[in-house]
Amino acid sequence: MQADRSLFRSKSIGVRVAVADFARLSALAEARGKPLGEWCREQLLMIADSANGSPQDQILLAELLALRTIVSNLLYQFTSGEGPITGEFMKGIIDRADSGKHQRAAELLARTRRNGTTDENRRIS
Repeated sequence: MQADRSLFRSKSIGVRVAVADFARLSALAEARGKPLGEWCREQLLMIADSANGSPQDQILLAELLALRTIVSNLLYQFTSGEGPITGEFMKGIIDRADSGKHQRAAELLARTRRNGTTDENRRIS
Protein backbone atom coordinates (compact mmCIF):
# COMPACT_ATOMS: atom_id res chain seq x y z
CA MET A 1 0.00 0.00 0.00
CA GLN A 2 1.42 3.35 -1.05
CA ALA A 3 1.28 6.24 1.44
CA ASP A 4 -0.62 9.37 0.50
CA ARG A 5 2.13 11.79 -0.66
CA SER A 6 0.04 14.79 0.41
CA LEU A 7 0.77 13.83 4.04
CA PHE A 8 4.43 14.75 3.43
CA ARG A 9 3.71 18.12 1.83
CA SER A 10 4.09 20.76 4.48
CA LYS A 11 5.42 23.76 2.50
CA SER A 12 3.62 26.00 0.08
CA ILE A 13 4.73 28.09 -2.90
CA GLY A 14 2.51 30.86 -4.22
CA VAL A 15 2.75 32.74 -7.48
CA ARG A 16 0.67 35.46 -9.06
CA VAL A 17 -0.13 35.23 -12.74
CA ALA A 18 -2.10 37.30 -15.22
CA VAL A 19 -5.65 36.24 -16.04
CA ALA A 20 -4.61 35.04 -19.50
CA ASP A 21 -1.73 32.99 -18.03
CA PHE A 22 -4.06 31.47 -15.43
CA ALA A 23 -6.46 30.41 -18.17
CA ARG A 24 -3.61 28.90 -20.20
CA LEU A 25 -2.21 27.00 -17.21
CA SER A 26 -5.66 25.79 -16.21
CA ALA A 27 -6.31 24.50 -19.73
CA LEU A 28 -3.01 22.61 -19.75
CA ALA A 29 -3.76 21.02 -16.38
CA GLU A 30 -7.29 20.14 -17.43
CA ALA A 31 -6.07 18.57 -20.67
CA ARG A 32 -3.99 16.20 -18.55
CA GLY A 33 -6.85 15.50 -16.17
CA LYS A 34 -5.13 17.07 -13.16
CA PRO A 35 -6.04 19.79 -10.70
CA LEU A 36 -4.11 22.98 -11.42
CA GLY A 37 -2.04 22.85 -8.21
CA GLU A 38 -1.00 19.24 -8.77
CA TRP A 39 -0.11 19.88 -12.41
CA CYS A 40 1.95 22.98 -11.45
CA ARG A 41 3.78 21.02 -8.72
CA GLU A 42 4.66 18.26 -11.22
CA GLN A 43 5.92 20.82 -13.74
CA LEU A 44 8.07 22.61 -11.17
CA LEU A 45 9.60 19.37 -9.93
CA MET A 46 10.21 18.18 -13.48
CA ILE A 47 12.11 21.40 -14.25
CA ALA A 48 14.11 21.09 -11.02
CA ASP A 49 14.99 17.48 -11.82
CA SER A 50 16.26 18.32 -15.30
CA ALA A 51 18.94 20.88 -14.46
CA ASN A 52 20.68 20.16 -17.76
CA GLY A 53 17.58 20.66 -19.86
CA SER A 54 14.99 18.21 -21.01
CA PRO A 55 16.03 15.18 -23.04
CA GLN A 56 14.66 16.97 -26.11
CA ASP A 57 16.77 20.06 -25.33
CA GLN A 58 19.87 17.90 -25.02
CA ILE A 59 19.22 16.01 -28.27
CA LEU A 60 18.53 19.17 -30.29
CA LEU A 61 21.53 21.00 -28.89
CA ALA A 62 23.78 17.96 -29.45
CA GLU A 63 22.73 17.77 -33.10
CA LEU A 64 23.26 21.52 -33.57
CA LEU A 65 26.72 21.31 -32.02
CA ALA A 66 27.62 18.38 -34.27
CA LEU A 67 26.34 20.25 -37.31
CA ARG A 68 28.37 23.32 -36.32
CA THR A 69 31.48 21.15 -36.01
CA ILE A 70 30.90 19.62 -39.44
CA VAL A 71 30.24 22.97 -41.15
CA SER A 72 33.25 24.61 -39.47
CA ASN A 73 35.54 21.80 -40.58
CA LEU A 74 34.21 21.88 -44.14
CA LEU A 75 34.59 25.66 -44.36
CA TYR A 76 38.12 25.40 -43.08
CA GLN A 77 38.93 22.68 -45.60
CA PHE A 78 37.46 24.72 -48.47
CA THR A 79 39.20 27.96 -47.56
CA SER A 80 42.59 26.56 -46.57
CA GLY A 81 43.11 24.76 -49.88
CA GLU A 82 44.25 21.60 -48.11
CA GLY A 83 42.82 19.35 -50.77
CA PRO A 84 39.56 17.82 -51.92
CA ILE A 85 36.74 16.67 -49.68
CA THR A 86 36.79 12.88 -49.88
CA GLY A 87 34.36 10.34 -48.48
CA GLU A 88 36.96 9.31 -45.93
CA PHE A 89 37.48 12.92 -44.87
CA MET A 90 33.70 13.41 -44.47
CA LYS A 91 33.37 10.21 -42.44
CA GLY A 92 36.14 11.42 -40.12
CA ILE A 93 34.50 14.80 -39.63
CA ILE A 94 31.11 13.24 -38.91
CA ASP A 95 32.60 10.68 -36.50
CA ARG A 96 34.45 13.43 -34.60
CA ALA A 97 31.33 15.61 -34.49
CA ASP A 98 29.18 12.73 -33.22
CA SER A 99 31.65 11.41 -30.66
CA GLY A 100 31.27 14.08 -28.02
CA LYS A 101 28.10 15.89 -28.99
CA HIS A 102 25.90 14.68 -26.11
CA GLN A 103 28.48 15.45 -23.44
CA ARG A 104 29.15 18.89 -24.94
CA ALA A 105 25.42 19.64 -25.02
CA ALA A 106 24.93 18.63 -21.37
CA GLU A 107 27.95 20.72 -20.32
CA LEU A 108 26.73 23.73 -22.29
CA LEU A 109 23.21 23.51 -20.83
CA ALA A 110 24.62 23.13 -17.30
CA ARG A 111 26.94 26.13 -17.77
CA THR A 112 24.09 28.20 -19.15
CA ARG A 113 21.88 27.35 -16.17
CA ARG A 114 24.72 28.21 -13.76
CA ASN A 115 25.92 31.43 -15.38
CA GLY A 116 22.95 32.54 -17.45
CA THR A 117 25.24 32.60 -20.49
CA THR A 118 27.96 30.58 -22.18
CA ASP A 119 31.40 31.33 -23.45
CA GLU A 120 30.45 29.57 -26.70
CA ASN A 121 29.53 33.01 -28.05
CA ARG A 122 33.14 34.08 -28.50
CA ARG A 123 34.35 35.21 -31.89
CA ILE A 124 37.39 34.06 -33.77
CA SER A 125 39.50 37.03 -34.85
